[in-house]
Amino acid sequence: MKLLIVLLFSCGSVVAQNIDQVLVFSKTEGFRHKSIEVGVKTLTALGTEHGFAITHTENSEVFNSENLLRYKLVIFLNTTGNVLNEKQQDAFKAFINNGGSFLGVHSATDTEYDWPWYGKLVGAYFISHPEQSQANLKIVNTNHEATQHLDANWKHFDEWYNFKNISDAINPLIMLDETSYAGGENGDYHPIAWCQEFDGGRSFYTGLGHTIEAYSDPNFRMHLLGGIRYCLD
Repeated sequence: MKLLIVLLFSCGSVVAQNIDQVLVFSKTEGFRHKSIEVGVKTLTALGTEHGFAITHTENSEVFNSENLLRYKLVIFLNTTGNVLNEKQQDAFKAFINNGGSFLGVHSATDTEYDWPWYGKLVGAYFISHPEQSQANLKIVNTNHEATQHLDANWKHFDEWYNFKNISDAINPLIMLDETSYAGGENGDYHPIAWCQEFDGGRSFYTGLGHTIEAYSDPNFRMHLLGGIRYCLD
């Protein structure tokens, strides 16, 4: 949803701006990432710089039909475990069905294992990861807002997830080169960032974002921004 903001200037002119509202949700019922706080700050800064408004919460009670009407995009920032009850799940599903968008960061795939609809929305589930390391990322879609700024091969340090139940419906944007690091278990087909049109709305996921340092990396920040822009289009 866009809120109409009217700005009054001393010269007497009036300028109206439409500001997209984005909800950032970082509730954890499992492992808690130390990067959550800096992730919130990064998303807030990106909003200030690029014209969308961030509201952050860890209160799942905001997932009700009336409140979600305020937002155009919901971001699951390093959520873990079962973070929504059945009523809240129903409200979130209705939000997507009515054209809302979802963006998942890193452990958003380590969330809601008992809710198959969510698994399809996020696109896969986490199963394991090796030690954090630098890996080579192959950009397989260079035209997407989240990847068009990147070189064809991007070397990045992070915690690399192995996935199960990878949806056939996702459109991979970045693939992990498992020959460039130890511990990959998905083989030649190891997507690490993707997007899709899903059940009435849009979904974007990036497996990056475990480390605090990632959020000061200009390439990762632009990657996040591109994902947000895709979801807000």
